[in-house]
Amino acid sequence: MPSFKNCTLLQIRGITCAAVIFSVPVAALAADPVLFESKNVSVTASDVRADSLRLPPEMRPLVLSRPETVTQIASNLYIRRALAERAVAEGLAKDPDVEAALRIARDKVLSDAMLEKIDKKHSPSAEALEALAREAYKVKPERFKLPEQVKVRHILISGKTPEARAQAEKVLADLKAGADFAKLAKEMSADPGSAQKGGDLDPFSKGRMVPDFESAAFALEKPGALSGVVETQFGYHIIQLQERISTGVRSFDEVKPELLLEARTKFTQDARVAEAEQYQREGKANKEAIDSFSAGFKKTQ
Repeated sequence: MPSFKNCTLLQIRGITCAAVIFSVPVAALAADPVLFESKNVSVTASDVRADSLRLPPEMRPLVLSRPETVTQIASNLYIRRALAERAVAEGLAKDPDVEAALRIARDKVLSDAMLEKIDKKHSPSAEALEALAREAYKVKPERFKLPEQVKVRHILISGKTPEARAQAEKVLADLKAGADFAKLAKEMSADPGSAQKGGDLDPFSKGRMVPDFESAAFALEKPGALSGVVETQFGYHIIQLQERISTGVRSFDEVKPELLLEARTKFTQDARVAEAEQYQREGKANKEAIDSFSAGFKKTQ
């Protein structure tokens, strides 16, 4: 059964709550085999499917395709159902608090199903979604601005000893004298990921590297410029600027998937809020009863 995860009418305002739909093969729906049973209690395939709705959608096929996992889920549900049957037999279902909890559980299942129906009713067309997405792209282009990046290469001398510092100074002097950066990086750099590429690092923006390394990299202005010896927790670096990549704006096609998702979510959320507000207008709080209820708890503090 399709469901929503942790979504009630009381949680709609200001919260994005997307429909979680679990596709079940037609063959699996044709029958409801018993997966775990005893003399008086049984658990069926539909019980396991319903329980799996609490999992993220992408995880369900992975979980339910493993017989050992299905066995464990069915076993857990069997134990819970056996305990529930015993509770009924011993009269616990007649306890006022238990009765209230059962009503709330029932309300959640049914309200989730109703919310799914509301979502389907207000499902927008592909054209409407794209129009909203394009409008969002035009209204706030700053959202899609790319930060400035630098592309550098570096040589790392590991360690924090005076000897390591002296070695880094020697490498820097050799580079200033005309030594080949890529060759020295392959021979001497302690960063295995970049050493075999001549010290090359992928382009990065601010906030991606350790502070001292980042500051030195962004301080370089012209391609080919060398930093001094830069100390970080990894050791001593010599950095060479290869390119400064100016800011730009991501294209609509790049951000289209996320904007379509935002547009669909807005359609869904607006419809749910409208439904919730209708019920709120029809309902009325009993202030006197609420005050009396709260006062009872104050006396026990």
